[in-house]
Amino acid sequence: MKIVVCIKQVPDTKGGVKFNPDGTLDRGAMLAIMNPDDKAGLEAALRIKDDMGKDNVEVTVLTMGLPKAEEVLREALAMGADKGILVTDRVLGGADTWATSTTIAGALRNIDYDLIITGRQAIDGDTAQVGPQISEHLDLPVISYAKNIKVEGDSVVVERQFDDRYHVLKAKMPCLITALSELNEPRYMTPGGIFDAYEKEITVWGRADLKDVDDSNLGLKGSPTKIAKASDKVKKGAGEVVTPDSPDEAVTYIMSKLKEKHVI
Repeated sequence: MKIVVCIKQVPDTKGGVKFNPDGTLDRGAMLAIMNPDDKAGLEAALRIKDDMGKDNVEVTVLTMGLPKAEEVLREALAMGADKGILVTDRVLGGADTWATSTTIAGALRNIDYDLIITGRQAIDGDTAQVGPQISEHLDLPVISYAKNIKVEGDSVVVERQFDDRYHVLKAKMPCLITALSELNEPRYMTPGGIFDAYEKEITVWGRADLKDVDDSNLGLKGSPTKIAKASDKVKKGAGEVVTPDSPDEAVTYIMSKLKEKHVI
């Protein structure tokens, strides 16, 4: 069985956020981590590999980004993935969800797969669009918001989160699943895995390696979504300090404010 996990290197907001003049994120100037939902999807793939046997499952991780995105591929390899593919090219920069999904689908057309797993959404965009868009490009069935994944023969059975309950859906492979960060608790890298990861070769693809894609759908120029304005967090004011004389007075004040804000 061949599983491809699409992962993304996203900004670690603890280190601050920086923007380019055109409103896009200056990813090269920020600290970065593996997107949490993607990491849960990787762990799901690795657990399938553990259950079915290492000789029966091959896990490939694929990412699109700057050359430094190789870091998350190395992390994935250290966790137990078998292969890493980096899609990087200047013409792909500034891509929105449409251009990103077009690019990733173009790369995936070069790979044999039974199952594709992506994160539900990335913490830098929060759109939850790229995974389903990839499935549309590749004409694959998609199950989103997965909170549990099981393989049964040539099919997958997925518990899909829905409000305060979940759906149980079954799809024949090949198909695509988007994973929630709540799906599992990702494993840590092992010392041996780290050493092995840095000895493995990362496959690097550029624009010329993408299959069945048009330049008009790539990068910033091929992105129908344009950023009008971007900024860091807006600082909040000091707020209002109230010192009530009694608990009853405090409750009365709080209730009046909730009514004023139409919370109740």
